[in-house]
Amino acid sequence: MSDQRVRPGSAVGPFVLDIRSLGRRPGTMAQVHRTVTCVTDIGLDLISIPAATEVDLDLRLESVNEGVLVTGTAAGETVGRCARCLEPVAGAVNVFLTELYAYPDSITDQTSDADDIHRIDDDLIDLEQAVIDAVCLDLPSAPLCRVDCAGLCVECGVRLDTAEPDHGHDVIDPRWAKLQERFGAAGPEGVVAD
Repeated sequence: MSDQRVRPGSAVGPFVLDIRSLGRRPGTMAQVHRTVTCVTDIGLDLISIPAATEVDLDLRLESVNEGVLVTGTAAGETVGRCARCLEPVAGAVNVFLTELYAYPDSITDQTSDADDIHRIDDDLIDLEQAVIDAVCLDLPSAPLCRVDCAGLCVECGVRLDTAEPDHGHDVIDPRWAKLQERFGAAGPEGVVAD
């Protein structure tokens, strides 16, 4: 079962697997090794597996009383932006999957809410949501180019890692701005009282 094909007329997608060869015989197992191409980005706003990137699936499918238990890994290359300086970051993600796909007439299917479990539909299982969930949980919500990335200057936006060592801005506290307008940059020394 290393080469999974989807039947014509069935739901299609890169993460859909045909499980007919397992039958409904508890204990029957199959290994699936395949590389699929993402149709959309999988991940978070700042980092993800981009669309048109390959995801390697290394899975074991096991028929159990209530459905098919899928265990294994999904791995892919990630790209994104540093949360502090917005420089490009690249890496990889390798997530472990453990998901039960319930048979349509099983007790699990009848007693579980639609959002709580995955279901087998016409002898097909769709791993896409399980992969998306696992990848999103594994990726950092604030990826960094380096642990000690200094980020961007809040005043001018220059990247602080490449800025001059004495980079800075003279910022007047807004509470004192009226005094600066009255006395100018030189201060009150040259001002004559009325």
